[in-house]
Parts: sequence; C-alpha cells; structure tokens
Amino acid sequence: MAVTPVPRAPFTSPLAERLSPGLLDRFTRYVRVSTQSDREAEGSPSTARQLDLSRMLVGELQEIGLSDVALDDDGYVYATLPATTPAAPDGTPWPVVGLIAHVDTSPDAPGEGVEPLVHESYDGGEIRLPKGGTVLDPARMPELTARVGHDLVTSSGDTLLGADDKAGVAEIVTALAHLAAHPELPRPTLRVCFTPDEEIGRGAHRFDVEGFGAVCAYTVDGSEPGELQDETFTAAGALVSIDGHDVHPGFATGKLVNAARLAARIVAALPPELTPEATSGRQGFIHVFETSGTAAHAEVHAIIRDFDDDLLAGHADLLRSIVAEVAADAPGAELRVTIEPQYPNMREHIARFPAVVTAAERAIEGEGLTLVRTAIRGGTDGSQLSAMGLPTPNVFTGGHEYHSVREWASLQEMSAAAATVVRIAEAWTAPDLVAAAAAGHLPA
Repeated sequence: MAVTPVPRAPFTSPLAERLSPGLLDRFTRYVRVSTQSDREAEGSPSTARQLDLSRMLVGELQEIGLSDVALDDDGYVYATLPATTPAAPDGTPWPVVGLIAHVDTSPDAPGEGVEPLVHESYDGGEIRLPKGGTVLDPARMPELTARVGHDLVTSSGDTLLGADDKAGVAEIVTALAHLAAHPELPRPTLRVCFTPDEEIGRGAHRFDVEGFGAVCAYTVDGSEPGELQDETFTAAGALVSIDGHDVHPGFATGKLVNAARLAARIVAALPPELTPEATSGRQGFIHVFETSGTAAHAEVHAIIRDFDDDLLAGHADLLRSIVAEVAADAPGAELRVTIEPQYPNMREHIARFPAVVTAAERAIEGEGLTLVRTAIRGGTDGSQLSAMGLPTPNVFTGGHEYHSVREWASLQEMSAAAATVVRIAEAWTAPDLVAAAAAGHLPA
C-alpha cells in the first residue's frame, strides 16, 4: 500500500521561507565543527576547537560585508553592521543593539563527528536514528506531535546535534546577511558577538561590554517558538571536598574513615523533592551532577538554582548543614564546602530598560507568532551581561532536547527565529524606541 506523504508545514512568513535555504546550509555546516567546552580547563576559550568555528564565522561575516570583524585573544568574535543612514529622520542617533549567541556546545554528551540529518515533512511517528540506538519517540517527547510536516534536523544518534547554540549562531548570521543585502530595510546599528564557553558558565566572563557599545542586546539561545525570556535562575556552584583516613582494610577496625562512603551519605541526605527531576516552574533545586572518590579522598559536585535569592541561600545553607552533620559523625575526616556564585537572575537588571523587551515583543508578534513569556530554568550569557550593564533578554531558536543525543531542531521554527531577528532590527527604528535608547537606562 502506498504511503500518503505528509504535507510540508508552512513557514510563519514569506520572509522566514526566503531565509530557510541559507539558514539550513549554515546550520548543517556549523554543527559539523566540534566545539565542546571543557569545565576543567582554564583559559579562554576552554578548548582550542571552539576557535575553528569562530574563525569560520570571521570569514563569513567579512564576506557578508560587516565591519570591524575581529576574533580577540579570548575567543570572542565581534562585528558591526552599521545603520544605513547616520540618524533617524528627526536627527536622533540610531541606537546600537547587540545580537549574541555562543559557539560552544555542551560537554555533557558526545560532540565529535556530528552528522546532521534532515527529516523532511516529519510524519509524526518514531524517528529511529542510524547510530547509538537512539529513537525520537513522540510518546516520550510530546513536543514532536506538534511538528508534523516540519523539516526536522537531528544528529545521526551517537552525538548531540549542537542546536544549542549553533541554531542561534546560524539564525543571526542569516539575518545579518539578509539585512546587509537589503539596505532598504530599516535597521539601527547592530553589534554582534559570538562567545565561547557559555555551556560552562563563562560565556560573559571576558565579554567587552564597554567596547561592544550597545544600549541593549539579545541572546538567541532559547527553544520554543515565540519565547521571550527576561528572567533566569540565580545560580551557584558547590563543591564538597572530603579527606578521609585510609588504612589497609585488614587493619581498618576503628581506624578507617572512608571518604567515598561519606560522600554517599551526603548525597543520600539531600531531600529528593529538591532535585531537578522533582521540581518545575519556579521551584529551585540542588543538583548533584558528579561524584568521585576513593577511601582517602572524595568530591561531590553540585549546582544550586532558584529564582529567589533568599531561597537560593537557604538551599546552600541546607547543603552546609548536611555536610556538618556528616562531619560530626566522622572524627578524623576533613570536610569542606565551597559555594561560588555563577550567574544572577537577569530580571531586575532588564527591568531598568523595558524598551528591550518591548522591541522583542513587537518582532515576535510581527512574525505572526504567539508571544510566550517564560522564566528560564537555567541561564544564558544574558544573565551576567545584564548584571554587567547590558540588558540582554533571550529569544527562541527552534531547538529542542538540548544537551542530549536526542537533540533536534525544526527548520520552520529556526527560520521564524531568523526572521524575528530581522524584525527586531526593524523594531528598533520605531520613534518611541529610538527615543528610549537615546534616553539610556539606569546603570546596573
């Protein structure tokens, strides 16, 4: 029996459809470049392989016609697409607006040798990838059921895809190429930065906010179409270091203090209701993501997250109290807890300059999408950049199932994201937003 093909899903706009071929070409080229970051490495970027994509981007931005294209010593790519006229019709200088995405991919899943596959006009069933036994099953991934007819991009099944955030990179470059080729389209001056090491929390650490010179910016690093996010977790990292007292097990009675067992007691004592798998919405958590150790020395690595700073402090205090209780029962052992801030909730910093949200709202709705306002159960470069004085909310990319070999992206949604970037540029030529940019925003 012949199988009736599924009609291809429409694009959100004629603009999105025009952008789609170039976008797909860029995206599938970019994901083939291995760019995983490394939590254990020092320096910036944490891995030299990130520079392979950064150098590629320098060449492409120059070819498009951007000015001031540069790759700095820390692995940040900067460039400028000037406004087509010196000032707005009333003589007010055009604002400088930033576009940001990160080149690195997560170290949490294999990332070498990515082979992107395009599944045209998805039929709504299981997608069995050729490697790793990986299956994208709509019964377990309900987001797929709403993408029947979409052109989906996946890996071959044994690596992540890299849509986080090469979808954002490709969307920005595609939008810039379109704007540069169409000088009749209204736009402010656009500053671009592609950052390294976002996945390990360092993407903004060496970002030159002053040199960037923008009044605000957008990270293109979200997921669901229509997403606009101006709030993130506040984040901290925790390390519990345990030195035990190791002796030969045959002579251990009353002497051995096993660091590995103490680590296990600490993990077991953490409340199960305070884990990522048991929380949602605005609930925070303590997430143990790595344990290692021997009888002599053990470590517990965790991240602590919440939208409320006081609740975050409470989670940190809980971890300290559990460690103290275990230490009290283990004379001869030395236990240390180190808790360090990672990134802040961007909300209060963005609230000082509401125009940055207004422009994105207009662009998303102008693309024919339903605006989706969500708080990020995570963080972006924008978390730190907003605190550094550059208000930076986050917009969607059309990528899904990040940080796993099941990662996928919809071409229709990625094209909508690229079109939204074009519309953000147009939004910033509206007189009320030009005036808001000229008035500036409160310092961080």
